Amino acid sequence: MHHESPIKRRKTRQIHVGNVAIGGDAPISVQSMTNTETRDVAATVAQIRRLEAVGADIVRVSVPSMDAAEAFKAIRAQVETPLVADIHFDHRIALQVMTDGVDGLRINPGNIGSLDKTRLVVEMAKDKGIPIRIGVNAGSLEKDIQEKYGEPTAEALVESALRHVSILDELNFHDVKISVKASDIYLAVSAYRLLSAKVDYPLHLGITEAGGLRSGTVKSAIGLGLLLRDGIGDTIRISLAADPVEEIRVGFDILKSLHLRQKGINLIACPSCSRQEFDVITTINALEARLEDILEPMDVSVIGCVVNGIGEAKEADIGLAGGDKRSILYYRGKQVERVENIDIVDVLEKRIRAEIAERQAARHDA
Repeated sequence: MHHESPIKRRKTRQIHVGNVAIGGDAPISVQSMTNTETRDVAATVAQIRRLEAVGADIVRVSVPSMDAAEAFKAIRAQVETPLVADIHFDHRIALQVMTDGVDGLRINPGNIGSLDKTRLVVEMAKDKGIPIRIGVNAGSLEKDIQEKYGEPTAEALVESALRHVSILDELNFHDVKISVKASDIYLAVSAYRLLSAKVDYPLHLGITEAGGLRSGTVKSAIGLGLLLRDGIGDTIRISLAADPVEEIRVGFDILKSLHLRQKGINLIACPSCSRQEFDVITTINALEARLEDILEPMDVSVIGCVVNGIGEAKEADIGLAGGDKRSILYYRGKQVERVENIDIVDVLEKRIRAEIAERQAARHDA
């Protein structure tokens, strides 16, 4: 059931955050941001490793002080994932983290200090091949832009972004990506659409301050879904008031649903009804918990009866159609056995892991 996406992505120039390409024909990357106290090196490293384990391509770390910059150096030495430092107002912090091996900066050139200070940052970034993300947020627009438009509008967000871009253009720096985030879906979508028509820089998508796990996931899926369907977006961050690990999972779920990127198990499951021959909800919850470590893409169908179960099972890599006491297991489109309903979770996990091992062995032999 691996379908090609019908989406034609907007062509952008390509940059690199560490070993992760963004823009051009690169896959859409998924990133998150730590919410630990950066100066707590052990806690921050532990969180980054948890993000690595679920497939994060890039992790952003807030570096609000020189003390945090010193901690960042220790963090950088202990993790492999490309790291972006989030910095405001103090150019010295940017210079320090670039010395210590940061892979990207999130700064706004207009608020990092005087032009001379900005030039120092840009010159080092250029010398070290470190890209800069211009991050515009509806909640923190420049005073004169707020006065000009009266309230955050798409035009206001884009004007702010282009103002920062012009500073980097004047310094002959083009290793840039841009975000124009808002908590309102319509505002964010309008701003990104307007910006995408004006620049060819890669765009970092997000609905900022989207909310908790459930509401934030819904808002992000709708907002980013609209933009991604338009072919807009080169990297995404789901902003949730929740464990950052969930941001990565939701991000990949959005991309998987649009056939833009495959990572991990794509579980196809019915919502269950009185036709179900086994407890579908409990089964799916157990499978999700057991299989969360798997990053290999695979379609697994688990349907509680044969009405839709057989058709879905034949299309999936591994599928199960519910039956009375014993359910029908399909593997690569063919029926292979009947499984006692009490053993469904164990049998499916064993089959899935065996399939992954076989794929990995085949790649190794090739």
